[in-house]
Amino acid sequence: MNQSTIFRKYAPGLLLILLLALTISAAPQIYAQADTPTPTATATNPPSAAPQPTAVQPNTVSNTTDTELVVTGGNFANGAVVVLEGYGALATTTVSANLLRALLPAGAPPRTYTVTVVNPDAQAASLTNALTVTALPGPTGTPVPTNTPAATAFVRPLLVVDSYGASSAQIAPGSNLDFEMTLANAGQIPASNIVATFVSGSFVPRNTGGVRAIGGLQPGEKSRFWQPLAASADLAGQAIGTLEVKVSYTDANGTAYNDTFALTFPIVPRAVGGAASATPTPTATPTATAAPRLRPQLIITDYTIDVPQLEPGTVFELALTVQNQGSTDARRVTMVVGGGTGSSSVNPEGTPQAGGLAGASGSFTEFAPVGTSNVRSLGDLLRGQSLDTGQSLIVNATTKPGAYPLKVSFVYSDDQNGSFVDDQVITLLVFKRPSVSFNFYAPEPAVFAGEPASLPLQIVNTGSGAAVLGTFKVTADEAVLENSSVFVGALEPGGFFPLDALLIASQPGPLDLHLSVDYTDDFNQPQVITHTLTVEVMEAMVFEEPEMPPEGFEEPAAEPEPETLGAKIWRFILGLLGLSSGVPTPEQPVESVPSDVPSDFGGPGNFGP
Repeated sequence: MNQSTIFRKYAPGLLLILLLALTISAAPQIYAQADTPTPTATATNPPSAAPQPTAVQPNTVSNTTDTELVVTGGNFANGAVVVLEGYGALATTTVSANLLRALLPAGAPPRTYTVTVVNPDAQAASLTNALTVTALPGPTGTPVPTNTPAATAFVRPLLVVDSYGASSAQIAPGSNLDFEMTLANAGQIPASNIVATFVSGSFVPRNTGGVRAIGGLQPGEKSRFWQPLAASADLAGQAIGTLEVKVSYTDANGTAYNDTFALTFPIVPRAVGGAASATPTPTATPTATAAPRLRPQLIITDYTIDVPQLEPGTVFELALTVQNQGSTDARRVTMVVGGGTGSSSVNPEGTPQAGGLAGASGSFTEFAPVGTSNVRSLGDLLRGQSLDTGQSLIVNATTKPGAYPLKVSFVYSDDQNGSFVDDQVITLLVFKRPSVSFNFYAPEPAVFAGEPASLPLQIVNTGSGAAVLGTFKVTADEAVLENSSVFVGALEPGGFFPLDALLIASQPGPLDLHLSVDYTDDFNQPQVITHTLTVEVMEAMVFEEPEMPPEGFEEPAAEPEPETLGAKIWRFILGLLGLSSGVPTPEQPVESVPSDVPSDFGGPGNFGP
C-alpha cells in the first residue's frame, strides 16, 4: 500500500483527532473568558422590578411657560427621575409607586420626545413619542436640540426632590407660609457639603436668608428640612407660583455639582369679578409688559415673650418687630392681633370692604387680650424701616400644652390711597409645669456647726393631676450632705415623697438648702423645679471639765483664827478647874475610810466585838 492510499484511508480520522485536540486546548480560555463578566448597561438580577410608565399628561405642551408633567404607570421607586431623550433629566417628585410629577422648564426645544423613567437602581423604561413640545411662532429661531443620552446609571451623587409641600393647600398672595422639602440621593456614591439656596422671586425667604446647610447624604438616604417663605403679592391673578431652589454639593473627590429645582404651588384664585391676568402670548415683535404695581409689604421679623414659659393662666407681653420689606411706604398701619379681618372683608386687590375692620371676629380660643383691645394703630412705616410694638395677652385656663398658631393682621394704605391687608402667623408654645411644694415633714431640726443633723424633707404634689417626677435632691454650700437624692416617679394629687438627708454644716449662721426635682415637659425636654429652704446653724456646745491639781501639790495648812478676849477668859477658867486650857487648833479634814474596811472595825487593837 503506497503513501497516498494510506493518507486517503486515515485522513478523516486524523482530522477528527486534530479538531478534538484543538477544542480541548481552547476550553480553558473559553472558561476564563466566561469567568470575566462583560459590563452591561443594566445590572444583573435587579433588586426590584423595572419602572413601567404608561402615559404622560398632558402629552402636548407649550414651551412658553413652565409645565408640570404627570407620568402614570407602576414600579416607580423613591428618587425616580424623568428623562426626555435629547433634552435631559427633569426635576422629579415621586408621589407614589404609580405617579410621578416632573417639571418641564419653559424654553424646552419644540419637538416630540421619548420619555424615560429611571429608578435609583438604574433600571429604566421608555415611552416612545410620549410628549410633544410646541412653540408659537416668534422672531427667534428654534434652538437645535442637543443629543443628550438617556441616563442609565448614576456613578456619582445625584440629588432629587423626594417630596415638598407648604403649610397651605393654596397660597394666598402676600401671605407667609412654611415650606418643607425632602432631598434624596438617587446616585451611587455619597453626596457631601450639600447647600440648598432659595432664590428670591415669587417667594421670598424669611428668617434664615434662604440658605440651608444639609450636610451629607449616603446613597438612598433622605433629609427633610423647613424654610419660612413669604409669597409675593405679585402672584395675585396667577394660577401657579414657582419656587426656585438651587442645590450644590460635592462627591468624595471634591467634584462639584449644581442642580436647580423649580417647585410649583397653586395660588388662591381671584374672586369673581376680578380681572384675571391672562398668560402672555408671544408675538413676532416684542411688546412692552406692564410693570408690576409697587406696594408695601409688612413682615414680622422677630417676636418674643417676657416670661420663661407660657402656662395656663399666665399673663405675658408679646413683643413684635415689624418691617416694611415692600417697595413703597405703608401709611396708617393698624395691627390686629388674633386676625379677624379675613379674606371675605377684602377685595382681590387687598382693599377692605365697607364696614371697616372686623377685629372682634379673630380667634381667641387659646390667647386673649389683656389691658387693651387686640386692635392697635402703629402709624406710618416707611420702606425698609422697622418698628417695635406689642400686645398684652393671657393664656386661657383651659389651654392644654402644645404649639398654637397666632394670627396677626396688618391693615394699611400706600401713597396712592390703595388699601392692603397682610396676614402673618406666629407660633407660641404652652407648657404645663407640675405643681409641687418642698418642706419639712417634721419639726425643723436643731443644727449645730460641725455636728451631724437629720433633715426630714419632702416633696408634695399640690396640683390637680398626677405628676411624673425624676430625681429629688438637696444641696448646700459650706456643708456636707449624705443621702441627698432620691428618685420619685409618679405622684398622685396630694401625694408626697420623703427625703431623709444627713447634714454637717461647717460654720454657724444661716444656711440655704437648695431643693430641686427634674422632669420631662410636654415637648420631651428636660426641666427642673427649684426651691430654697433656710436653716439656722448654731455654735457647737462646749462642755468644761474641772481642773485637776498638778501631781505633788499639797493643800496649805489652815491659818488659825485670832483668839478673842472671851475665849482667853474661858481658857483661864478651865485651867483653874484643872481642865484642858490649851490653845485650840484648826480642824483638819478627816480622810474617808476605804470601802474595803469592815464597818465594825474599831481601829487598832480592836480585833473583835
